[in-house]
Parts: sequence; structure tokens; C-alpha cells
Amino acid sequence: MGEPGSHADRIARAALTWLAEPGNRAVWTLVQRAGAPATLHRLLAGDIPDRFLRSTVAARSAAGDARQVAETALREAGRIGARLVVPADDEWPARVDALAQLEIDSGGRVNRDTRPPLCFWVRGELPLGSALDRSVAIVGARASTGYGDHVTRELAYGLAERGWTVTSGGAFGIDAAAHQGALAAGGRTVSVLACGVDRPYPAGNSTMFAGIAERGLLISEWPPGSEPFKHRFLIRNRVIAAATAGTVMVEAAARSGATQTMSRVLALGRPAMVVPGPVTSAMSVGCHEVLRAHPQARLVTSVADVLEEVGRIGEYLEPAPRGAERAHDRLDEESALVLEVVPGRGVATPEELAARARLDLRTVLRRLSLLEAAGLVVRTEAGVALAPRGG
Repeated sequence: MGEPGSHADRIARAALTWLAEPGNRAVWTLVQRAGAPATLHRLLAGDIPDRFLRSTVAARSAAGDARQVAETALREAGRIGARLVVPADDEWPARVDALAQLEIDSGGRVNRDTRPPLCFWVRGELPLGSALDRSVAIVGARASTGYGDHVTRELAYGLAERGWTVTSGGAFGIDAAAHQGALAAGGRTVSVLACGVDRPYPAGNSTMFAGIAERGLLISEWPPGSEPFKHRFLIRNRVIAAATAGTVMVEAAARSGATQTMSRVLALGRPAMVVPGPVTSAMSVGCHEVLRAHPQARLVTSVADVLEEVGRIGEYLEPAPRGAERAHDRLDEESALVLEVVPGRGVATPEELAARARLDLRTVLRRLSLLEAAGLVVRTEAGVALAPRGG
């Protein structure tokens, strides 16, 4: 009884997540030591050294029986086609276990209670682990600009097109643009929610969420029916940071939820990527602050830049961007010199060109033949002239 992955284990994990908010350091530590069923029994008996946790459990217990709540949540999940995934399952996303070592310097419970999830409620057909294995998070401002939306859709489309899962939080703005870009490419996308998978928030994105559930995944640490309280978005952000191979931030105000997510990405040592924006935009402040304060954060402007950070070494290496090659760029030094002394208007004789270039006449004649073949000069009875543009 109570073996990892058993019904008792699942019920206990669901109940513990209902009793205390996900990431709770004390609860996670007890589960690691004694297992979920034993931890649940101990918490319900009031055997809790942590005074804050003890009062939390007491308040929640007054609102209902934790085991019954968990059983009801499992039935509701089955009704809507969702499932509960626990660490013993093959589809568990192993990357999130790195949260066991996450330490954030600043105070507050959201920064202290950053331990791994006890379970995930999952809605969608894809296996959770494989969907997140090759995934990139894209996060940013809710009050995004047209620039931010455009860049985000381009990045998400390109990543999905190359077989990567695009992960975000389902909010308006950058999150929605990321999910929409991936869906437009016919690719995979995962929305990490701060509420139940039966009531994804915001309701204004309901059509998008339906598309994600059909072709990707809606996931949450909170059981069906849970409300999207403000603090839960901050708790949720640690999962976005830990479950993905890297995170891209596109537009963010100072001290925003997106910058909080990036603090977790940086603390975990994961690729932290930032798209720069106009210095006149308030939505660029958070992005530029991260780039300035954290040398390990990388500036990215394209899908190729992102893939270079998260892919295997050399897997997506592309040549640096450069202007279109012109015929002039392939000239040897002497040919380039001869071309340079051809007058911009009118004509010059080969002898005049030789004098201007300080080359012997034989060399000039040879180079003129090459320049003519390249379509850069024309030779007439009167002399040598530059070829007409486009000629």
C-alpha cells in the first residue's frame, strides 16, 4: 500500500497539493523521506513542526476532507479527459526535479517554496515527458506591443516547424502569441496553468485553449476546479523555467512575472534568452535589465539564435547573417583596383586606366576582360565605361 504510482500514492499527492500550495519545501521534503501517503497521514494528524504549514493544513481541513477532495478531482479529471501524472509514471518530465536544488536569494514564500511538483494534472493526448523534452518556453508581457507579438509568433512558428514544443502560460499578450504561432505551424504547444485544467484562464483565450488541448497539452499542479489566484502565477513560473530546455523573454516591464520566471531560469543554469526591443518602450525595460545584469543571458533575434542555445552543439549552427553577395565581392585585388579607377561617367582608355591604377597595361587588359565577363564594365571603340546598373 502506498507504493509510488499506486492509487494511494496518487490520492495522497493530489490531496497534499490541495492542502498546501505546490512547491512547499516542508511538504516536499517529508514526501521524499516517507512517501506521499505517510506524509498526508502525518499532516492530517497535526504532526507538523512548521507553524505556518500547520495552520494552513488546519484551515484547509476545515473546508473539506482532503482525501475526498482528491477522489472527486480524479473523477472530474476522468470526465473531462484529463489525467494525473506522478513521478513514478513513464511520462513524468524529469527536468522539473532540478527544482530540488533551486535556491533564490530574495525572501518571501514564493521564493523559498520552489520545490518540484508532487504531480501534474494533464489534459491532452501527448505524453507529458516527451512533449517537454524538446521544448522552449516563450514568456513576456500581457500588455504586449505589435512588435512583441510579431517577433513571438515568428519564433514560435519557427521552433514548432523544427519539431520543438513551445511552452508558455496561456495569458494574453506574448503567451498567447507564442501558443498561436506554434498552432499555426501545426506544431506542439504546452500551456502551464495557474488554475484547474477544466477552467483555463483567461476565459478570453478559450478558443486557443481548446486548440491546445486538442493538439498539445494543458497542464497544472492544481486540481480541477481550482481558481487562478494571483500568487499561483508566481508559483507556476518555476515549472515553466524548469520543465523546458531554455526560456526566451520577449517584452517585459520591470519586475514583471516574466522577469521572475527568468530569475528561476538563471538560477537553474538553463539557457536564458532575451529579445531586445526599442529603448523607448516601457515593455523593453525588463528585457534590457536582464541583459545588463546577467552576462550569462543571451541576446537572441531569430529562431537560429534560439536553436543554437538549446540544441546539441553544432546541431543548428548557421553562418552569421551577411548582406547579399555582389559580383564586386568576388574580385581579386588587381581587378578591384582597375574597376575602382573606371570613371563614374564617360569612358577611359586602357592606357589611362593603367596610369591611374599604377599597373602595367598587360595586367589592366587581362583584368578588363574579367570585369567585362562579370558584367561590371563595357568596352567600346571610345574606351572603357562602367556597365549600366542592373545590366
